[in-house]
Amino acid sequence: MPILASVLLFFLGTIIASFVGVVVVRYGTGQPILFGRSRCDACGRTLPPLALVPLFSYAFRRGRAACCGAHISPFSTYAELTLGALFVLAGGMLGPTIVLVCMLVALAALLAIVEYDLMHQIIPPPFLAILLPASFAVGALRASSLSSFGISVAVAIAFALFFALLHFFSAGRLMGLADIPLVFSLSLLAGPAAIPGFVFSFWIGAVIGIFILLRRPAGSRMGTEVPLAPFLAAGFLLAYFTAWNPFALTLLIPYA
Repeated sequence: MPILASVLLFFLGTIIASFVGVVVVRYGTGQPILFGRSRCDACGRTLPPLALVPLFSYAFRRGRAACCGAHISPFSTYAELTLGALFVLAGGMLGPTIVLVCMLVALAALLAIVEYDLMHQIIPPPFLAILLPASFAVGALRASSLSSFGISVAVAIAFALFFALLHFFSAGRLMGLADIPLVFSLSLLAGPAAIPGFVFSFWIGAVIGIFILLRRPAGSRMGTEVPLAPFLAAGFLLAYFTAWNPFALTLLIPYA
């Protein structure tokens, strides 16, 4: 992919990530999502346009609010960098096709799901309603044949049923109902990489979960509830973009 196209995709990703952050913060609060000025979380003042430029505003102000000088969380900047990088990876893999458009929509919806799940440990249905058809479109358009897409759908259904059983037998303690359509969507999105993605998700979740449990204070129950969406997203996207096979003798051997 030409360098200029990669640069444009990167900045498009940062802009969309910035908008996704606004949607996530305002969703369910009664605030208008498409309208209304952004305000400083510390002092409540309306932010000037220059304070809303993705990446540059945070870097130029050295992580401080332009209006009051309060420290700003770097979370939004990390999200912008991540989505920008994913847009570039997707562009390099898919090229200027309709599949790329569907993939970019899916990645934006997935970012919204991950951010909201990190903040509230819940996944809003409207975000899933965007991710599911976008993932279905990517899986269908990228499949080499109808039979291969049928296999991908069967694998996605199997993962969804597995999650449904976990939810049922744990009475919702292990995972929520929204994780079921999420894993179904991610499986369709990953296609042939769905099984490695599923494995990576649990490996990543296990490592992070153990780390959280080891760091929590003795006797505390903090850290026992860990959002699953970030681990699922990381695992499936890792498998999709790298083609690593966890079942091979070495993770450096790509799967067919």
